[in-house]
Amino acid sequence: MSAPIQDVNGAHTGDGGTTPPAAPGDVIARVAELRRLIAYHSERYYELDSPEIPDADFDALVAELRDLEGRFPALRSPISPTEQVGAPPSVSFAPVRHTVPMMSLDDVFGSDDLRAWAQRMERIVPDVAGAAIVCELKIDGLAISLTYRHGVLVQAATRGDGLVGEDVTPNVGTITDIPSRLAWPAGRGSIPSLIEIRGEVYMPVSAFEQLNERQIQTGQKPFANPRNSAAGSLRQKDPSVTATRPLAFWAYQLGAVEGLDTEVMPARHSDAMALIGECGLPVNPEMRVVTGIEEVIAFCRKWEQHRHDLDYQIDGAVAKVDDLDLQQRLGATSHAPRWAIAYKFPPEERSTKLVAIEVSIGRTGRATPFAVLDPVVVGGSTVSLATLHNADQVHLKDVRPGDTVIIRKAGDVIPEVVGPILSMRPEGSEPWSFPTVCPSCGGPLVRLEGESDTFCTNLDCPAQRVQRIVHFASRGAMDIEGLGEKRVIQLVDLGLLADPGDLYRLDARKLVDLEGLGELSVDNLMRAIDGSKQRPFSRLLVGLGIRHLGPAGCRELARAMPNLDRLMAAPAEQLAAIEGIGPVIAGSVVAFFASERNRAVLAKLRESGVSLGVAGESAPTQRSAPGPDAVQAPGGLPAAVEVSPGIPQTLQGRSVVVTGSIDGYTREEAEEAIEARGGKSPGTVSQRTWVVVMGRDPGTAKLRKAEQLGVRVVDASGFEELLSTGALPDEA
Repeated sequence: MSAPIQDVNGAHTGDGGTTPPAAPGDVIARVAELRRLIAYHSERYYELDSPEIPDADFDALVAELRDLEGRFPALRSPISPTEQVGAPPSVSFAPVRHTVPMMSLDDVFGSDDLRAWAQRMERIVPDVAGAAIVCELKIDGLAISLTYRHGVLVQAATRGDGLVGEDVTPNVGTITDIPSRLAWPAGRGSIPSLIEIRGEVYMPVSAFEQLNERQIQTGQKPFANPRNSAAGSLRQKDPSVTATRPLAFWAYQLGAVEGLDTEVMPARHSDAMALIGECGLPVNPEMRVVTGIEEVIAFCRKWEQHRHDLDYQIDGAVAKVDDLDLQQRLGATSHAPRWAIAYKFPPEERSTKLVAIEVSIGRTGRATPFAVLDPVVVGGSTVSLATLHNADQVHLKDVRPGDTVIIRKAGDVIPEVVGPILSMRPEGSEPWSFPTVCPSCGGPLVRLEGESDTFCTNLDCPAQRVQRIVHFASRGAMDIEGLGEKRVIQLVDLGLLADPGDLYRLDARKLVDLEGLGELSVDNLMRAIDGSKQRPFSRLLVGLGIRHLGPAGCRELARAMPNLDRLMAAPAEQLAAIEGIGPVIAGSVVAFFASERNRAVLAKLRESGVSLGVAGESAPTQRSAPGPDAVQAPGGLPAAVEVSPGIPQTLQGRSVVVTGSIDGYTREEAEEAIEARGGKSPGTVSQRTWVVVMGRDPGTAKLRKAEQLGVRVVDASGFEELLSTGALPDEA
């Protein structure tokens, strides 16, 4: 028998509006232009696997066209892009007509849209109220239909236009995730004469990064992103090329089925996915069956926050009514089922105009080019500035003032310019040249031999002075709340600050009359500065901003050399022998402390009572875990408490990975607490990991890796006991 279970996956749609009596000429022209642009970019995306614009920009074009067609019905057309699914199949591959159309999904972009979808379904089929809903991740890959006859893979086809796809069977046969023969489970009756399984071919992020490294090493152009890499790899004319690409697969739907015993035919989508998993195809482990639209919203919000915890790209979440009978009763529109919806995350790539390229000067004098942009919303926030890294990157990307460029902002990552849209470059555009003088002090900008960066060599440069103090006060260093860049600039311009040591000599009486600073603000700032005096020694080292020395290296140095005097007296050879340091960092540390200018700053810190570490040979001062009555330092962090230099080495030689939030600790403090007891706290799970401590909102990728490697995972509620005893809960 045939089970006409409809397919779902991402689509580009929008909402209609009011209908004026006639379409003005400018609207008619805009509709024609939108259709031309959408057709052009559809070809680049679906057929050439070489898109010019971000998905969000394409979505916006389709949404605008759909809106205009809704307001002016006379402009609607059956051949409009808004009535199409995907794109026509390429003539390079044999056509395959889908037994059941591979439909698309309507998109929504907010919680209210999800609630409206639920209400629409209930109006059509009241029984939907309270029904189970399956929530899945929306994989950013290429939709594929797999056809098995008597358990043997006989055909693999792309979506194409939803009705006809491309035959890519030899290429799909190279993907190890996809079995050539189903492992039909016992108890499921006889194997069906035909079963169709649909899913998404994708490229893992880690594999994509390795692939691009090889591309660069061999002098080839790197790929744009994992999705296009997967699509391009799968649609190679030579399957042997596809075989060299690290493709993977997630199944997401059961399609046509023939010859399956009626009594074992799945009645729910979740049952169908369980059957697919039993057959040996990978089903995404994050799939959840929930009740009620509020639980759907919670699922979407969770993954919007944790999308980067995964080793594959997702651009949203999908919600489907679980009951297949209810799906049939709800039916579909001309292009999408009513029983499913795609919740799209805020776009992480958008295009906008690059107004100018300017240069900023950092605390080490490094000159970093950055783009001044027409403001655009990316990743949920408005972006008007984006980094260009260095002169080589500007040259490689060939971005120029006046270009329309693609901006990327993933999570908390600093926005960056991906590259220009060359088809939109204005005529007469000239390449940008790196300036030769510092925009802050007018001194020379010099590119050192063997370096990719350019530096201002004037140590008295005002911009460097500001950034050194800003870095010293930052959260990862001395964590002085209320001392951001604008405030530092104000105090430097007034001559009240010249270096970090001057922070502890500020006179509150001189601050109360400054713009933006009242008596309460000054009091809070002075408390924050005073509270920072007892930060752990490793945090002070971070604040000093020694070149090449990062936070992890600072912690290693602080463990081996637990006070400033010992560290300053240590020769480079001794420092280089410390794990994680090496000769380059050691040389940079020695050079830093040899500078009279830096020694003068350290003398100010010493005179002001800033903790410079602890005496003796043991670990540096650490911040102990707060009790219920712990005093809170400014910024909401627990006040620093000195502990005995002889902290028991309960975790000696053990690797403890922390994922998620632990009450009473910042991420850095949890790592410092582990390291103070002789352990290590790397950012990734490996075979050397002893245990993973799981806090609130943990990283899924770390937990999955721990499960794969058989690494023990413990709840954060036992973190204190772990620190004090070095024993796992069932060993204590």
